[in-house]
Amino acid sequence: MNTSKCLVAEAIGTFFLCFAGIAAILSTQDPINSGAGIVGIALAHGLALSVAVNAFGGISGAHVNPAVTMGFLVTGRIKFDTAVQYILAQLVGASIAAWACHSFFPEAAVSAAKLGIPLPGKMPGTEGAWVTLPILLGVEFVLTFLLMTAIFGTAVDERGKAVKIGGLGIGLTVTFDILAGGAVTGASMNPARSFGPALVHQFTGGEGAFDLHWCYWAAPIAGAVVAALIYNNILMESEDDG
Repeated sequence: MNTSKCLVAEAIGTFFLCFAGIAAILSTQDPINSGAGIVGIALAHGLALSVAVNAFGGISGAHVNPAVTMGFLVTGRIKFDTAVQYILAQLVGASIAAWACHSFFPEAAVSAAKLGIPLPGKMPGTEGAWVTLPILLGVEFVLTFLLMTAIFGTAVDERGKAVKIGGLGIGLTVTFDILAGGAVTGASMNPARSFGPALVHQFTGGEGAFDLHWCYWAAPIAGAVVAALIYNNILMESEDDG
């Protein structure tokens, strides 16, 4: 494995996902008002991830998500030092995507959407907010659990790989996850997807960029790790199954 090629692939693959997702969110804001709504946002993320998985899966595995990398780490499918490098590459790709969107889109749209940082519509604890911290953590856990299960089932398990829908299946999972949870938590499922726009928004003077940010690391990583361990240790075909 050529590590440098893998890292470039991880950075570009994460850029695919984050640029498409952030741009779709910003396009729904004034003064653009694309009218895409949450369906358009979900499709932008899902389609971009599907293309990234198909384009870079053969190079790096196309994790494009620190939570996914952690899932592969705990199941022994990637070494610790390589996992750290993967995560750094993903954060770089996400940050470049966020910077590009900040540069391309009107300031009014960037400000209104906080540069597309995945967050609840109303922050827990504020007036009228029904999303609590446990709900936020629980939803992000479940959404990422489903995503990691889809990754193992379609792109890791040889029985699933034989169907040859890895990229499509993974992209569709992100799409339905956003449709199901986007209005609740922002449906990040991906610490890099949250980190990139938060970093750029904070650096350019935005307020509240890192509010609840730890939740978007802890819950997705926990969901991915649990899903990976369950699939790897229970559902994965073994010699005893033969």
